[in-house]
Amino acid sequence: MTDPRYPIGKYEPQPFSQQQKENWFADIQYLPQELENSILNLDQFQLDTPYRDGGWTLRQVVHHVADSHINAITRFKLCLTEDNPTIKPYLENEWAKLDDVKAVPINVSITILFGIHQRWLATIQNVKDEDWNRTVVHPEHNKQMTLWYLLGMYAWHGKHHTAHIKMLREEKGWN
Repeated sequence: MTDPRYPIGKYEPQPFSQQQKENWFADIQYLPQELENSILNLDQFQLDTPYRDGGWTLRQVVHHVADSHINAITRFKLCLTEDNPTIKPYLENEWAKLDDVKAVPINVSITILFGIHQRWLATIQNVKDEDWNRTVVHPEHNKQMTLWYLLGMYAWHGKHHTAHIKMLREEKGWN
């Protein structure tokens, strides 16, 4: 049985290649539409259903992806404009409990994602191959991460959470 926490598996870094870069660019480009499609026609009860025991509700998942990708574009821009900057971690579980997650409709976060992803893709499309080796320091994990690593991780991240929603829809027959 697939681990419901990781329906597409855990992120596995990949070596640099032009083909992989294009694949990940496509993941970044199309994630907002794929996430929106995954929540189409869900009612409030369904949106407030956790995708697994002890997991976030679908509402929290959608808002989390927006929160995460707001941080992602900031991290990319820091990495491209500063030498080995230290990035700011955030307590995603605490963010998922804030009032905006409960009060703001998920279409607001979907709209945010469309804008962020358009800007993000425009930021990275012409990054030189050698600049994918630029680094940030993640103090929570106590390690340096390359821009290439971050690209793959965030490409995976969007698909990972979209899969949570699709998995629950299939399990509940909400198709």
